Amino acid sequence: MTILVAGGAGYIGSHTVKELARDGFDVLVFDNFSSGRREFLKGKPYVQGDLMDKEAVRGAFRGRPIEAVLHFASLIQVGESYADPRKYYTHNIVSSLNLLDAMLESGVRKLIFSSSAAVYGVPHEIPIPESHPLDPANPYGQTKVIVERILGDYDRAYGLRSISLRYFNAAGADADGEMGETHDPETHLVPNILRSLLGNAPRLGVFGSDFPTPDGTAVRDYIHVTDLAAAHVLALKALLGGGPSDTINLGTNTGHSVLEVIRKAEEVTGQKVDFDFRPRRKGDVAVLLASKDKAENLLGWKPERSSLGTIIETAWNWHRKIC
Repeated sequence: MTILVAGGAGYIGSHTVKELARDGFDVLVFDNFSSGRREFLKGKPYVQGDLMDKEAVRGAFRGRPIEAVLHFASLIQVGESYADPRKYYTHNIVSSLNLLDAMLESGVRKLIFSSSAAVYGVPHEIPIPESHPLDPANPYGQTKVIVERILGDYDRAYGLRSISLRYFNAAGADADGEMGETHDPETHLVPNILRSLLGNAPRLGVFGSDFPTPDGTAVRDYIHVTDLAAAHVLALKALLGGGPSDTINLGTNTGHSVLEVIRKAEEVTGQKVDFDFRPRRKGDVAVLLASKDKAENLLGWKPERSSLGTIIETAWNWHRKIC
């Protein structure tokens, strides 16, 4: 069977494509390469196209034995979503509807959706369970909630089963050095620390020093990207085995503050990280941690590579390779 991976040349998508191929699946990537990289695919087949182009999406399905779809293709910058919500609502929702329409027309009824912890907003409890109210604090998170609700309606009306995976902070890089994290602009903490050490980024800024946390900096749940990829394969197998639609957190139930991440980066690299404290960003909350119980119990998933040391070591190896 063939698995279509929309956005499969991006950071998380490319790691998942590698895990799918390792597990014996035939993979077809659909990507416009606006942020994804062809070299991440390592010769795997792809169709270059944009999910906003309905006919291009239909063409990817035509004449191919596609059994299921993984959907990673979306805009992801929280700050940009504040500044230009129209762009985010238009792209993230319309592109998803185009993909769903092509699936229905082709008789494909299984989807793994890349969602986000941003659907929860300011947490009422820590760690956050999947039953937590959905109250996103930014337009990016709102688009993920809307697509999740569309998927619920499509299951009820058309029998299109889906699993939405709500990520916390993806980080790290492929252990073989074949791919890693690269965004433009780069807004994520770990790559910005390492890029600053390599002279590829300005002096590091730490946003907020007065959060109600032990050291005053924000605490986040970091998960290795290969562990995320493995969870996608497990979720796909659950759907292929007849499992129902669901929503599942992907996190470690363990938090690290910004300063803890900086200190671990110094330990791994043997270099001093220079940084400045800056005002909090709009929408930032003090602590975000995921409950991982459902992922473990339902999928049998364990975040085996997500120690902070492993995350930073693999990312450091990747960034040194490409600098």
